[in-house]
Amino acid sequence: MPVSEAAVLTEVRLLEMVFPDQTNHYGTLFGGHALALMDKAAFIAASRYSRRTVVTARSEQIDFRSPVRQGQLIELIGGVVATGRSSMTVAVDLYAEDLLSGERQLCTRGHFVMIALDANHKPVAVPLLATVVAGDDAMESRSMEADH
Repeated sequence: MPVSEAAVLTEVRLLEMVFPDQTNHYGTLFGGHALALMDKAAFIAASRYSRRTVVTARSEQIDFRSPVRQGQLIELIGGVVATGRSSMTVAVDLYAEDLLSGERQLCTRGHFVMIALDANHKPVAVPLLATVVAGDDAMESRSMEADH
């Protein structure tokens, strides 16, 4: 499949306030809720990239670096970083921001493998990922080997 011209349009940014119903007994964002939001960002990024129905195949290397407190604003930033035949690996970072001080911190980072499906719910090819090579204005295509 040809290199995707829309690759640069797949960055996703989601904002959400952390309210009491999203926290655990410590008053911090429940890890399962953080994962659900990260998966949503990965879903949107992969859907925009492939313009296909996508499903989550795997979440990998989820690093919870610091807690997110009730009342903080969270921003999730995600984008496709690698492609296989029908798979897309999406990196997602979750930042917490104190609205009064403006202090911002990376709290959680992870990767999600999403699979593109056709109308029969079978894996379908996705465009090759176009990446900018550091120090070069030219676009170069690459396809990362994946399980799918």
